[in-house]
Amino acid sequence: MTGPHALKPFLLAFPGPLRDQLVAAVLSGEKTATTGLLVEYEVENEELPEAGERSALIDSDGREVAVVEITEVQVLPLAEADLRLALDEGEGFRSVAEWREAHERFWHSEEMREGLGNPGFVVDDGTMVVVERFRVVERLQVG
Repeated sequence: MTGPHALKPFLLAFPGPLRDQLVAAVLSGEKTATTGLLVEYEVENEELPEAGERSALIDSDGREVAVVEITEVQVLPLAEADLRLALDEGEGFRSVAEWREAHERFWHSEEMREGLGNPGFVVDDGTMVVVERFRVVERLQVG
């Protein structure tokens, strides 16, 4: 291993309270999955992650707090998101509807629409999403 800086960043949400909450959930072991939009990868011209890939989990201050390893990647239509995924996201969702409502709120936010370069962007059942399952392999000393 060539040190944590050789790893690409694992970014959850935007810096701020939501990212802090998600990072804490990853570190506590509650959050073992995250869902993004396939279109985000296309806009960023980024390749999809692969199982076995390791990344540095980044907190709101831009610090690397842990090394996570991707265990599984699935691309599926939003309509196929299931309860297991909602629970594995570790945010306290009790149903797929709750999970979807929170994700739609995020995906329809101004920040996200700006990042996609599409002010009217909306998701629907057919929107393709990327589900990443992961585990923490190492906690990094911060500060």
